[in-house]
Amino acid sequence: MENFEKHILSSEVSAREALIRLDKLARDGTIFIVDEKRQLLGSITDGDIRRTLIEGANADENILNFTNRSPKFIRKEERALKQLMDFRQKEIYIVPVLEKKNDTIVNVLNLKQHRSYLPIDAVIMAGGKGKRLRPLTNDTPKPLLYVGDVPIIERNINRLALYGIDDISISINYLGDQLETYFGNGSEKGISIRYVRENEPLGTLGSVGLIDEFKNDYVLVMNSDLLTNIDFESFFLDFIESNADFSVLSIPYKVDVPYAVFETDNGQIRGLKEKPRYTYYSNGGIYLMKRETLVRIPNGKFYNTTDLIESLIEEGKVVRSYPLVDYWLDIGNHEDFKKAQTDVHHIKF
Repeated sequence: MENFEKHILSSEVSAREALIRLDKLARDGTIFIVDEKRQLLGSITDGDIRRTLIEGANADENILNFTNRSPKFIRKEERALKQLMDFRQKEIYIVPVLEKKNDTIVNVLNLKQHRSYLPIDAVIMAGGKGKRLRPLTNDTPKPLLYVGDVPIIERNINRLALYGIDDISISINYLGDQLETYFGNGSEKGISIRYVRENEPLGTLGSVGLIDEFKNDYVLVMNSDLLTNIDFESFFLDFIESNADFSVLSIPYKVDVPYAVFETDNGQIRGLKEKPRYTYYSNGGIYLMKRETLVRIPNGKFYNTTDLIESLIEEGKVVRSYPLVDYWLDIGNHEDFKKAQTDVHHIKF
């Protein structure tokens, strides 16, 4: 995603300077005026400046003389989907995101580009050695292998950002320094990235226990080596509507039986199915959970996602399967990696 700083100007500039910025923004021409603490003071469009100039103002006057002091915005922790839908309907596409406790701008959404703004923290598991992809992973961590012209993990980060998931932690171990160097703190993408390092393998979920703070009430954990165009908003809405505590992306796996299958009852044949097809659902490596469920993860100890799922089921919690209808590929070996290079040119992201 693009850096949102281009939509922000200091309250000390002139209207002329704002016009220069608006000209560069073209169709996305909305600027938000902030004070020295980056607190929102108002918004400016070409129309605001034009109307004020007609009334007799001078373009070299301070921008505050031209500012709309009642701009539309949302607050970071609220992220109301209905509010965003209302903005789109009213053709309000450039929307600032403010901290809950004050009016500081922490993001600017372009609703022509962002598909949603979900109240989710994401954790990407990127610590594996990628042994099955050697020698490609001898000097490069698997998440940084390119699929097309973009590294695998960057495709996933871009997709998370597309749905407004902008608080991301990356769990690293093997060659993790390369990931830190590549992404930094995420500011170039207009998101926040932090890193949690496994000093030893902690299983498929153990490193999440090392994260001491989440900003949202929901946490999404996913593997870094997935090529997918999953609709994260649909995943989240299904989670909320089903009142789930934990939801796992499930991948349909079809088995064709080449023979007639008997349906029996205590040894007696009640019917038969000729060469039936059975559909099973497998773990897709993407999980959504309430933040409160994470207290079950031991700090610094080996712990798998299946351990948490079994624990929640035993406690009677709602553990839901979310069947994927979109594209998904686990890039675990050379054959899958080769397939990804072809498929990526035909997937609608």
